[in-house]
Amino acid sequence: MSTLDTTPSTPVTPRWQTLLIRPETMTFLLLVVGIFAGSQLSPFFLDINYILKSFTLYSELAIVALILTMVIIAGEIDLSPAANMALSACLFAWAQASGIPMPVAIGIGLAAGLLMGLLNAWMVISLQLPSIIVTIGTLTLYRGLAQVIAGDKSIRVPEWFIGVDKIMILGIPLPVVLFIVLALVLAVILGGTIFGRQIYQIGTNETAARYAGIRSARIKFSLFLLIGFVASVAGIMTASRLGSVRYDLALGGELQMVLMAMLGGTYIFGGRGTILGTFLAAWLLVVVSTGMIVANVLPAVQLVVLGGLLIVAIIATNLIYSRTQR
Repeated sequence: MSTLDTTPSTPVTPRWQTLLIRPETMTFLLLVVGIFAGSQLSPFFLDINYILKSFTLYSELAIVALILTMVIIAGEIDLSPAANMALSACLFAWAQASGIPMPVAIGIGLAAGLLMGLLNAWMVISLQLPSIIVTIGTLTLYRGLAQVIAGDKSIRVPEWFIGVDKIMILGIPLPVVLFIVLALVLAVILGGTIFGRQIYQIGTNETAARYAGIRSARIKFSLFLLIGFVASVAGIMTASRLGSVRYDLALGGELQMVLMAMLGGTYIFGGRGTILGTFLAAWLLVVVSTGMIVANVLPAVQLVVLGGLLIVAIIATNLIYSRTQR
């Protein structure tokens, strides 16, 4: 004789409701609102070419923010990529201005980025120091070294090297194409490979991940190396776009990178986040920043707005994830 199970079953959440409360949905809706609000300030916001041109001003930071997303998902953070960009670009510009052949000068800049990523990785992984403290320290160190190399002057790059943002592929600026391609590649890696799932598991519970046989130290080490290298690439791209290099290149860029990741729904404590969210947040940040420029908002007020957005993004993401864990 069978006994009927009278335990009430847990109600299944409708798929539309699940999608509605995802951070990426919030970011997308904010993007739509931002474009509409921007179009009220200037008709150019409805011109795709204007948006693409505006995005090139933030493309280097957005490219690094994609890698930063993976670092944060793994339970760490790196606040030094913007300073890495400056030091890599200064070393590259100084080398080519000293008569070193351009390919070698580029190699010096890229190698510097790798070494900076290696230093961060060594202190965080090998010495077991908190990544936020380590990268605040290296942020100051790298920026200071950049000022030592460049001084208070600009270092020019050759005319033929200037204009990476003028190169078009199917009518789209090259930096934007690189951002889109990298976002697609990382989205596949993070969402569809064992390596990507391991990054999520490390960020969720590193101890459990190690017991499961995941080499968390090696994966985190590789992520710090990757963000160091990509930051150096972004620094050299910025040098090409601007035509010259100063020690304050990408100054304050760490705020915008973190903001892109947080606005996209990346959980500050690790284990959650998507490349899609950061991709959408990058476009949202461009729309918001460009809109404030069109509205003649003072730079200091712009920083206040961006800082406020970061706080709101962290609070909203935490509330959304807390609700989904009930």
